[in-house]
Order: sequence, then structure tokens, then C-alpha cells
Amino acid sequence: MKKRRNLTPDEIAILESQSCYCENWEQVEVPEVFDIAYVHHTRFSGNVKLGAFEKAFELPGGLKKHSGLRHVTLHNCTLEDNVLIENVQNYIANYHIGEDCFIQNINILLTEGETSFGNNISVAVLNEMGGREVPIYNELSASLAYVIALYRHRPELIKRLQDMISAYTQQISSRYGTIGKRVRITNTGTIRNVKIGNHATIENCARLENGSINSTEEAPVLMGDSVIAQDFIVSSGAIVADAAKIIRCFIGQACHVTHNFSAHDSLLFSNCAFENGEACAIFAGPFTVSMHKSSLLIAGMFSFLNAGSGSNQSNHMYKLGPIHQGIVERGSKTTSDSYILWPARIGAFSLVMGRHHHHSDTSDIPFSYLIENNDETHLVPGANLRSVGTIRDAQKWPKRDNRKDSVKLDKINYNLLSPYTIQKMLKAVDILKNLQLLAGETSEIYYYQNTRIKGTSLCKGLKLYDVAINKFLGNSLIQRLKGTTFDSIEEVRQRLLPTEPEGSGEWLDLSGLILPKDSLDKLLCKIESGEVNKLSAIESFFEEEYKNYYSMEWTWAYEHIESYYDISLQSVTAEKLIELVRKWQAAVIGLDEMLYEDARKEFSLTSMTSFGVDGSRKEKKRDFIGVRGDFENNPFVTAVKEHITTKRALGDELISRLEKLL
Repeated sequence: MKKRRNLTPDEIAILESQSCYCENWEQVEVPEVFDIAYVHHTRFSGNVKLGAFEKAFELPGGLKKHSGLRHVTLHNCTLEDNVLIENVQNYIANYHIGEDCFIQNINILLTEGETSFGNNISVAVLNEMGGREVPIYNELSASLAYVIALYRHRPELIKRLQDMISAYTQQISSRYGTIGKRVRITNTGTIRNVKIGNHATIENCARLENGSINSTEEAPVLMGDSVIAQDFIVSSGAIVADAAKIIRCFIGQACHVTHNFSAHDSLLFSNCAFENGEACAIFAGPFTVSMHKSSLLIAGMFSFLNAGSGSNQSNHMYKLGPIHQGIVERGSKTTSDSYILWPARIGAFSLVMGRHHHHSDTSDIPFSYLIENNDETHLVPGANLRSVGTIRDAQKWPKRDNRKDSVKLDKINYNLLSPYTIQKMLKAVDILKNLQLLAGETSEIYYYQNTRIKGTSLCKGLKLYDVAINKFLGNSLIQRLKGTTFDSIEEVRQRLLPTEPEGSGEWLDLSGLILPKDSLDKLLCKIESGEVNKLSAIESFFEEEYKNYYSMEWTWAYEHIESYYDISLQSVTAEKLIELVRKWQAAVIGLDEMLYEDARKEFSLTSMTSFGVDGSRKEKKRDFIGVRGDFENNPFVTAVKEHITTKRALGDELISRLEKLL
């Protein structure tokens, strides 16, 4: 602890001559070496401990200001070295302020009573009327929040999780707030009961009440112009600015909430981006994006979502109030002016176009289009598998992970094809074939979960799912044998044996984390029994599941290779393995060729409309190329062609090694 002393009578006299005042100077402590020249027009109250004032701050434009106190009232505060505080209209009370902080032109900064700084605030996600509240805390992950929100059928589990968060909250509650090192607070109104981490910038905010700003040196937080925040937690690397309003919200790592966006009772997890629109009672998993003024996300669970302008949902039907909820599974898109009447559930990586009122559940028909036609929902199974946009999204998400913090709260699996999505495709194949069996293969229209499926769409969907399943199972097989050496088929069979006992059965997507259901159930049982009673242990489990994904994926894939192709890998022949590799090659190349043709549409004459505005058709094309480039040299197109070449070579290499065993 830094050694401090009381002021000398001479120092007190000088301070009073510099318009400083204190009823009891004995309660003011300063460092052994202290320069009182930098303390002017300051009122001290309660116990105040000051640091040294040795550093000058250089401001934009070259202006320099020396650390010190000018025109401020301090009550029960501790200041570390080289803090500058000036022009505080009211006062600062009950705060510990870290070294090198710059605080200027604020109204009031205080901690009032015992406070938890936004921790253990209940956020009423999904159901505005309550029943799925998630108590937020500093280290909340999307996966844990998923369990708390959706596992209400296990009341003992929920109670124990709530108790753990309450215990954590008691540990961090205090009557004194803290401001970390090198924090900058300028031109801000009220800051009440807010804990502020290192290197945060708070500028031009209107009001911040009861919250935590968990900024770090490696991932600073910015709270910007005209922000109003109440009952909140903002995680490292986040930006909340430009008149955003957040009430009872958790803002995840590297989130951007800007440009007049308003949200209440919502959880926004890592890398979400929200501008202009509104969110109410939503569970926004990683990479949920809504950028447009007319968009409203309400009472829904999303992840990896791209919401088009005017996207909207309704969570009540004018009966018992706003009690309905919806789930849009990972990777989906809503087009401009799309609408969904909850309750509804949309399958993973689906495209929603138009207005949908019939409470569809397409969770077992992933990668589909839902298109409104004459107030009916038409389902096009598997159509999104051949979409360029789907693949581009899958490629861009890892590149857009802007989390700089060494501790990543959310465990995110970016895989487009995984046991989670492939198990749904397997279900989809069974569903579609059963529809054919019941209604006949020549039927023009099939009906499923309040949707209509054209006969031609159903047949195409079956083919697309088969291609994707072949691709995933082949991927797993190729990766298992990649880089290995073997001299006999027995060595190959031995290599193929799973080494991870976990992975069989159903898989889940815990808002970014993909894992086996059995593994999660074991954890939840341990929580219910009291064997697991710490939040850190739960997050360690999620971390291990994330790290072990590929080992567990192979356990799942091994079983499904056997069942899908009706073979035994314990007695598989080299000929059969070569056949599987060729199936994989055909699937990969076939999908890539579909993507190639889909990309070509972006270079059609129709896409050139509005180019070459004052010229001939030839100039139109030249203008288009000048802006967009030509098709063959487009980065995505070249990547697809390279992918075809690489995968063909990868398959050929394995086939050549297997052929030696014949």
C-alpha cells in the first residue's frame, strides 16, 4: 500500500489561498512528495487520499494539461498518481480512481449505497412477461445464458445457477466504485454506480447508471456521444456510441451498438453489430447483425443472423399479451421487409423472404428458403446450400472476430457443416421421403409444419442434402487419414477408430458452441446435484468441449459413416474407402460448381443495369468491370476454383496411398 501523510499547516494555507476548502484537513492524505501547485478550486469532504501530480497530458491539437485538481469536489475518494480532474459541475463521491486518468467536464460521478454495478440484474429475454429471465454478470457467456433462458423445465438447475450468480455478485458488490488505469472521461453527464475498467474512454455520454464497463488494456471499451445506459454490463472491446440507449442489457465482447440503436431486456453476445433499429427482449448470439433504421428484433433468439432493412417480428396476438417467442437458428438471413409472427422456429442457415403468419417450424429442414406467396409460406429445402452468400458468410465470420481480449467469454464454432447441421439434414431426408411416401412422388405440393413444398423443390432438396452429407462425412474421413502413414488396411482401420468416448447421439448449438447433448446433460446433472457449484467450473467445461470438438466430431461421424453407407469401418476394404473418397470429391466439386454458377449471376447483363449510365452497351460493360472487376478474376471465384483444385488433389493423394493396399 502506498505510504501517505497528512498535509502540513503551510500546505493547507497554500491550498486555501488557491481556493481549496475542507472542513477537516486531517482527513486528506497525500504522498510523501507532493506538489500542491496543481490543486486549485477544490473542495474535499470525507476521507480523501491523493496521488502525486507529476505528468502532463497531451491533448489532440497539441495542447498540454498537467495532472492535478481544478474546480472539483471530492468526497471519500482515493486517487492514484497522475490523475487530472477538472470542471466537475457537482461532485465525485466514493470512488477509487486509477493512475493516469483524465476526467474533465462532467456533471456527477458517484457510488451510492451498496451496489453490484449491474451484476445480477434480471434481463427478461424472449418473453417480455417473464419466465426466462437471465441474471447477467461480468463473465456471462452465450452458452450459459442459453441454458438459463431455455432450460426452465429443470427448475433445480435454474435455481442453482441463479444462486451461483448471486454468490458471485455478493463478492464483487461494494459501497465504493473503481475507475481503472488510463481511463478518459470527458463531457459526460451523470455516472452513478458504474465500475469502469482500464483504458476505457467515456466521452459525451448523457447518463450511465448501475453498470460495469469491463474495459482492458488489450481490448478497450468506448462509450460515446449521447449514450444512455442503465442496468448494464459492457464487455471488453465493445463500442456503444452515437446516442445508443441500452436498458437492462448485456453487451458482449467486441460488440458495436451505435447510431441511435435502442435495446432493452436484451443479451447481445460477442461480435454483434447493431445500428439505427430497435431490440426488445432478444437473445442475440454471436455475430447477430441489424443495421437499419426500420428494423425491430423482438422476443427472438438469433445467432450469426443478418437482418435486412425492415425486418420485424410480433410477439403477441392480442390475447394474453407479449408472451410469444421465436427461434431463428444460426446463420440465417431475413430480407428487406420480412416479417415473422411468433411463435415460429426457423432452421439453421435459412433465408426468410416476405411476411409469414402461420407459425412454421422448419428447424429440421436447414439451409432452406422460406418465401411468402399469396400469404402462404413456401419452403424450398436445401436451396441455401448452393448460395454464394452462405459460403461467404461462413468465410467472413472468423475474419470478423474482433475480440482482442486474451480471455474469450464465448466459445464459437464457425463450421458450416457439423454434426449439428448434418443431423438436421439426415432428419430432413427422412421427413421429405416420408412426405413422398404419404402423398405420392408425383404430388405437385407437399405440406409440412404450416409450409408448402413444391414437388420439384422437394426432389432437389433431397439431392442437395445428399451432396452435403457426403461432403461432411467425407471431410471427416479425409481429415482422419490426412498426414498419416499406413502399410496395411488393418492399420487404416485402427487409425479410423474413435479415440474420444464423447460425441455419439444428438448435438446442440449453445449459441455458438457446438457440442454433444449427452455431454451437456452430464454437466447439468452435476450442477443439480451440487457436484459442480462454481461458475468458473461451468465455463471450464465449455472450454474443454470447444477444444475437443474435432475428436468428438469424428466419434459422431464414424457412426454415421457406417449407418449412412451401410458399412462397417472395422472391416472396411481399401476399395470401399476409395469409393467413399470419390463420393467426397464429387460432392465437394459439385457444390463448388453450383457456387461458381451462382456467383456468375452477379456478372450477368441484369446486374450491369445502372452501369455506363451515359454510354453504349460496350461502355456499360467496361464501367461494370472498372467497378466490380471481371468474373474470372473475382476473389471469390478464384477461391472457388482453387478450392476445387486443392480438394481434388487431396482426394487423389489419399486414393493413391489406398491403392497401394489393393
